[in-house]
Amino acid sequence: MKAAFFSLACLCLAAGAAAGQPDILFVVTDDQRPDTLAALHGAHLRTPNLDRLAARGTVFTRAYAGYPICHVSRAEILTGCTAFRAYPNYPVGPVDPALKTLAATFREAGYLAWYSGKWHNDGTPLQRGYSGIRGLYSSGGGGKKPAAPQTDERGNPLTGYTGWTFKNDEGRPEPEKGAGLRPDNSRHIADGAIRALRETPAGQPFLLHVNFAFPHDPRMWPPDPAHHHELHRTPLPANFAPEHPFDHGNQGGRDEVLLPVPRTEGAVRLELAVYHSMITDLDAQLGRILAALEDTGRASNTIIVFTSDQGLALGSHGLLGKQNQYEHSIRSPLIIAGPGLPAGRQSRALVMLRDLFPTFCDLASVPVPDTVQGRSLAPLLRGQVARVHEQVFGVFTDTQRMICDERWKLILYPQAGRGQLFDLENDPHELRDLSANAMHSARMASLLGQLNAWRMSAGDPLAPH
Repeated sequence: MKAAFFSLACLCLAAGAAAGQPDILFVVTDDQRPDTLAALHGAHLRTPNLDRLAARGTVFTRAYAGYPICHVSRAEILTGCTAFRAYPNYPVGPVDPALKTLAATFREAGYLAWYSGKWHNDGTPLQRGYSGIRGLYSSGGGGKKPAAPQTDERGNPLTGYTGWTFKNDEGRPEPEKGAGLRPDNSRHIADGAIRALRETPAGQPFLLHVNFAFPHDPRMWPPDPAHHHELHRTPLPANFAPEHPFDHGNQGGRDEVLLPVPRTEGAVRLELAVYHSMITDLDAQLGRILAALEDTGRASNTIIVFTSDQGLALGSHGLLGKQNQYEHSIRSPLIIAGPGLPAGRQSRALVMLRDLFPTFCDLASVPVPDTVQGRSLAPLLRGQVARVHEQVFGVFTDTQRMICDERWKLILYPQAGRGQLFDLENDPHELRDLSANAMHSARMASLLGQLNAWRMSAGDPLAPH
């Protein structure tokens, strides 16, 4: 099977190598807040490899997920489309099979499209256009499953990924690596990515998509004590609150019941210390991948993109989960570095994660499929334009809709019958809701009209008509 796979890969060599196309290393973490890069956000964080990557490239400080849930956000990345377009039965069901995927597009262009890590969409990576898998972490797999623990090392219930396993190259479970999320999860995913790099034939362009499962809960201390963060050095978020003032659409949801309400400073500080430790450990695993890339001799021709599927509250606004439209949850860290791209730069331009698909195509001279709705960030990177979006939008189930421009954000809660207005320029932590201020009634009305116009054009099934 492996021999046939690489025979097929070699048939594509002429198309890719002749064009001199760059390799692409695409790394996505899970639930990583946008304020978790030490170089930008403080010495209480330890992300040396991400800091070096940021120094080599462009950091987008206002990168937005379209939908703050793992599988939906990843579907937007995979297809370059909004959740309304990606899911014909929004917000459930399989991704529309008629949409071209990132992997399939690059595979057809002569690339070897590798996948390593967490798979949280329907089907399998191979069914979604990837050429091969290394270090796959997913649910199911058939056969007798290894017993999964029911509580973590701190005695908290394991509410996610119970029964998930790593799979071998043929997709069969590897019980020796355990079931559920384990503290060494990031290491196994990095191992798979490193194998993919080493097994790529010389001259064959590759797209290596690495999806880490951390720092998603259940949160656990990493295996290496050197990566542990001290509790007393872990600050609370500036917008910490004991509880959210109203039902935002996910009250009682899985993430929100991980700690009791009202939240206490001690409990939240402990969660943050473990969370930051997981990010430090993940950063170390990323460092291993980057070192392996250097060892292959291909680093100078590789575009490296780092992001997360969305952020996380972890005490901000009295919430724990990501299922909200606040900046800490609907935004993601985003770094793009590579040959010919600017280094040591920060951009405040509004961008969306679904923009990455056409960006990769643009940077690799691959035609963008007609089905893609995102916009290429390559003109931003090249300094040709100052912005690609005047506004960005967010959605969650039928309970939240959001519009945001360079300064103002409106969050609409259709089920709760209310909205929030924030001046992000003067209130970046969204502490002062201005929606009841008569001075801003005209702004509220304007933003609401623009939001509803976008909802209708985007195919929101609940859009007003």
